[in-house]
Amino acid sequence: MTYRILIVEDDEGISQALCAQMAQWGLRGEPVGDLSDVMADFVRIQPHLVLMDISLPFMNGYHWCGEIRKVSSVPVIFISSAGDNMNIIMAVNMGADDFVVKPFDANVLIAKIRALLRRSYDYSESAPLLEHRGAVLSTGEAVLVFGDQRLELTKNEYRILLTLMQNKGKTVSREKLMEALWQTDSFVDENTLTVNVGRLRKKLDGIGLSDFITTKFGLGYCLEGVS
Repeated sequence: MTYRILIVEDDEGISQALCAQMAQWGLRGEPVGDLSDVMADFVRIQPHLVLMDISLPFMNGYHWCGEIRKVSSVPVIFISSAGDNMNIIMAVNMGADDFVVKPFDANVLIAKIRALLRRSYDYSESAPLLEHRGAVLSTGEAVLVFGDQRLELTKNEYRILLTLMQNKGKTVSREKLMEALWQTDSFVDENTLTVNVGRLRKKLDGIGLSDFITTKFGLGYCLEGVS
């Protein structure tokens, strides 16, 4: 398999050089396109490892590492010219797995990346994430994260939200949602589905996601709005 490495770096020259070096080792470098919304690319790319600079426009690397740690345990390596002990300690406390000081030897960095990938993925794969309107669903933990809010979901609520997020922008029939709930080994009828959707909506409203689920009368439910 080809491992995807998300590069969170504002120096385009460094990003392109890293991508070229990674390609020689069968790795796929993916520079972040919009440094004001790193999580959008994180969810889209679903990287196996993140290279994170500290000094970035909009928000620094510590902020983005914290956001990533809310939804994923993916390995993170900080790369920064700010290599004093305080920054290294801060990076580790934020959840980083390693710290490489600029300027660095690209071969040493690649060796660290490959070693960390081996340790992280020899026995397990990372669970995919789904995103809509800034809310991120962790399929590994059955948890929805929105800003600083972390929403624990029941099995039925998770199945409903998973199915809707997998089909965002499309109307999902009540029959399809009931089929998804049957996978939880529960007896599900029309009333049970309505009750579960109602409870899920209340939970979503409680973390600031009002009107997250739209009812399409006579058809089913849909996730609409800006993705």
